[in-house]
Amino acid sequence: MQQSRILFLTGLLAATCAHADTPAPPTPGGVLRLAGTTSAGTLDPQISYMHVTYQVEAIVYDGLTTFPKTPGPADRHAIPDLADAIPAPQDNGLTYRFHLRPGIRFSNGHTVTAEDVAASMRRLFRVNSPTAGPYYSHIVGGDACLHDPEHCTLAGGVIADNATGTVTFHLTHPDSEFMDRLAFQHASILPADTPTHDMGNTAPIGTGPYRIVSYEPTSSMVLERNPYFQQWDVEAQPAGYPDSIHYTFGLDPESEVTAVENGQFDWMEGVPLDRQAEVGRRFAPQVRITDSLNVFYAALNVNEPPFNNLLARQALNYAVNRKAIVIYGGGPTVSLPACQMLPQGSPGFEPSCLYTKGATFEHPAQQWQAPDLEKARDLIRRSGTAGQHVTIIAPSAAGHSAVATDLRDTLTDLGYVASVRTISPVAEFAYIQNSNNKIQIGLTGWSADYPAASSFLQTLFSCATFVPHSDNSVNISQFCNHDIDALMQRAATVAVTDRAAGDTLWAEVSRRLMEQAPAVPLDQARSVSLLSSRVKSDVTTAIYGAVFSQFRVQ
Repeated sequence: MQQSRILFLTGLLAATCAHADTPAPPTPGGVLRLAGTTSAGTLDPQISYMHVTYQVEAIVYDGLTTFPKTPGPADRHAIPDLADAIPAPQDNGLTYRFHLRPGIRFSNGHTVTAEDVAASMRRLFRVNSPTAGPYYSHIVGGDACLHDPEHCTLAGGVIADNATGTVTFHLTHPDSEFMDRLAFQHASILPADTPTHDMGNTAPIGTGPYRIVSYEPTSSMVLERNPYFQQWDVEAQPAGYPDSIHYTFGLDPESEVTAVENGQFDWMEGVPLDRQAEVGRRFAPQVRITDSLNVFYAALNVNEPPFNNLLARQALNYAVNRKAIVIYGGGPTVSLPACQMLPQGSPGFEPSCLYTKGATFEHPAQQWQAPDLEKARDLIRRSGTAGQHVTIIAPSAAGHSAVATDLRDTLTDLGYVASVRTISPVAEFAYIQNSNNKIQIGLTGWSADYPAASSFLQTLFSCATFVPHSDNSVNISQFCNHDIDALMQRAATVAVTDRAAGDTLWAEVSRRLMEQAPAVPLDQARSVSLLSSRVKSDVTTAIYGAVFSQFRVQ
């Protein structure tokens, strides 16, 4: 095992050197062929929360702002996209006036107007976007839209002027992250007449260099060039190289690796553990490893037994063997043990582990060391929950199944009657969000919507993000603590004028949240992708991962 990891790491170092020495760009064109295990779910950019969709739709849709689609550090903030500049705040941070770039057209040929922007913001609420509450409800009129989405107007909050090409936003309170939130996929600008319901398998019209022309959720997706696209900013939305992009779903990771090695596909993500030494040794120049802000975790339903009991939640956090989780994740080269819901590298992250042997809440460890089964068993005894049945819901993928089995064994050791139920990854994420399904533990992962602590803590655990009876409720733990919510709001407010002080408060939010243990953080992954020899240059970023428009194939 150790030898395999060394070979893989050696290959990755070689790959990095090879990647830096990129040859002259070939003539644009050709077909880029992507391989994936699961489909993208809904294609509605204002609803989808799948990584696969986020990658694809980054080159199909645009917002007023966006994140750079060029290589760089993970903590870069939003830049102008459909807007021609980041506007200066007015009225002490309560007003922002955007001016649209002239002449940008949707893929149906219609010019983007200020009314399209206003209608898209209203649509966010009308389709019950998962982030309507935490990201956009502080737009004036947003709170009313949350309570009555069907009649959402955002009156006084978003004012469009088609004649001047300006859109003015009025906020109820200053927001240091507003530009980043407008850059997130859910704030994509769509035509004003886009239906106000989940578009499902039909992709709405966008402005990016590609458009989705066909989609079969269980098998494939095809993207072709947007005939009306003209590059307006190389960082915001660069022109694409491939003539078309074909994405095939349903392959298992082992088959994906073999298919890319054989030149049947050009890209796959998530090289399985038993193939990592092979690709590191034989295909080093074609391996890409990407750092990103993410956390893989077990959401604990605080409204269902046994995890409606705080002691039971804390016990499982103490008992989990994160060393085993790291091994399932591919070893320490590509997996780091996680002990809080803020990943390393995120703003607000401070080394702190409450749930490891030798740590206390008063004196947390700097990092996870080992499980503390003695303390965990004592908490279970005090909780009175031993003997209860617990079902773990997990995605039906090899690595996830191994983690779920390990958790099942840990729960059994603590005195529960535990079992595992696996579901297709696309279906699993929606299933564990819906409170009607009364899940107890749901295995899932989360990547940063943008580089901010709130993207994890507020999005996943604020009262506003728990939406009962909905498949779009990313607060899977159903956690709501008004004191922690107030501390989150204070951190966000302080960050408007002092980002460092705000980050310190977010670190406190992280500690307070982990004391309540609504989830068991497991590990933080580095993405490992494999490219075919046809790919002569490519671009990856921490937010989007692979930027497929920038892949050049021979």
